Amino acid sequence: MARNRRRFEDKVVLITGGSGGQGRVQASMFAEQGAAVVLTDVVEAAGKALAAQLRKSGANASFVKLDVTDADSWAKVVKRIRRDHGKLHVLVNNAGVISRTSVRTIDMAEWQRVLGINLTGPMLGTQAVAPLMRDSGGGAIVNIASTAGLVGHPGVAYAASKWGLRGVTKSAAMELLDWNIRVNSVHPAQVSETGMAANATPGYRYANERAMPLKRASRPDEVAQAVLFLASDEASYVNATEVVVDGGAVAIGLPRVRTLLEDDFNRANAAKP
Repeated sequence: MARNRRRFEDKVVLITGGSGGQGRVQASMFAEQGAAVVLTDVVEAAGKALAAQLRKSGANASFVKLDVTDADSWAKVVKRIRRDHGKLHVLVNNAGVISRTSVRTIDMAEWQRVLGINLTGPMLGTQAVAPLMRDSGGGAIVNIASTAGLVGHPGVAYAASKWGLRGVTKSAAMELLDWNIRVNSVHPAQVSETGMAANATPGYRYANERAMPLKRASRPDEVAQAVLFLASDEASYVNATEVVVDGGAVAIGLPRVRTLLEDDFNRANAAKP
């Protein structure tokens, strides 16, 4: 990398779910690194406002409304990017929704909604952008999954969507290799300052902070750093893999919780006569 050259200079980056939360932070960080950022979302007002804010700071940013579950909507976005930029190098499949409904109570409407956005959306996006990425000399696709795609989760549709996204990631990486397109996934645990975190119950947030090895949720910028790495030329030999951004929750979460419970037990019994 040339000295003083920003990591995404002359690159075009498409981010879904870019109006808020993780997408907003990712967009700002890509723009700071020189990317032309195309924000997409179903939430128009916030997306347009963010694009305007980024342009005011000197970035090349635009907003396009996109329903990730609709193939025609994807085709329109790709057509516009081809018209406006003539190339595309990065897709971040960031749009997603949470569901904490169990297998015993979920209805088919919620099941289809969650899988449509979290799983079908990234598949349609990958399918739609791949030819333009190929024509641009290759690129990188980063799928925002979750630790719910690595372990069990109380929300059955959410877990199914994120486990499925791992499969889409690896299948796409295998198929698109000859087009010089890398495909990887990022797996955060709870992320603060997002809509998903805001919808969590106080009890869930308390339990999460107590059980997490680092005693807190991750910040959106911590997740975004992993996204930018996978999207960059620095990760040129990283493909079809999962980057877990969870403070060690999956790897050491159970031993930590067991230690906490043991300490609680010992303190409670030490106080007994």
